[in-house]
Amino acid sequence: MNKNNNNNHFGEELHKKELLFDEKDYFILEYFDFINSNGDKKVKIKNLGEKFAFINSFFFDYLKEYHIPAAFVRNHDKNSLKFIKHKRFPFGIKILNIIDKRTAKIFGHKEGEILNLPIFELHYGNGKDSMIAESHLITFDLCSIEELKIINRICSKINAVLKSYFERRGYLLAEATCHFGKNEDKIFVVDDFTPQSLKIIPINKTEKSIDPYKFSTSSEIKHYTDHLFNMMSA
Repeated sequence: MNKNNNNNHFGEELHKKELLFDEKDYFILEYFDFINSNGDKKVKIKNLGEKFAFINSFFFDYLKEYHIPAAFVRNHDKNSLKFIKHKRFPFGIKILNIIDKRTAKIFGHKEGEILNLPIFELHYGNGKDSMIAESHLITFDLCSIEELKIINRICSKINAVLKSYFERRGYLLAEATCHFGKNEDKIFVVDDFTPQSLKIIPINKTEKSIDPYKFSTSSEIKHYTDHLFNMMSA
């Protein structure tokens, strides 16, 4: 999973593992109750993996109701999800609905300003300088032009559906990162609708909430995860 924010998110990527399910060739995505922080230091947060799995499965099921193709099949157990076997595209698309720090600096706009149209950023790898152009994907045969068109259309629909979902609950979807895979000739969304990808902020700016761009402690990560989890559970 690619996490390439220019601002601090969870510090480091949540530990998870993808396994091949022997019986029917399903992929099993297992979440754990800890994250990496400050290099190799592991920070454990009780029930974090279970909540990540629940939130992710909730949104996969929700998106499928809107006929968005998802490889998600069902929960494997409380900490893991089952997916159709697929070949994953080696890049992710970050959907921005507000101007982030990097974009504000380049274009001279105010950070946090709401965009009239979303920005789709392509990211390859896990480093800070991971943003690439569409021509990189075509030149290095990472996907075809037609595949990219399909992926962009799916991203547009995902963004519209999730924005509406959160707006009805008083929140703006500031950012989401999507990953895709292919099974035979069909493209599916395969990742990632967890607190590590979704960044929401209150529409009412007077409401107190943790800034998802500035996590600094495990307590803040837990609080934000619980907030999303409770929203899905309501």
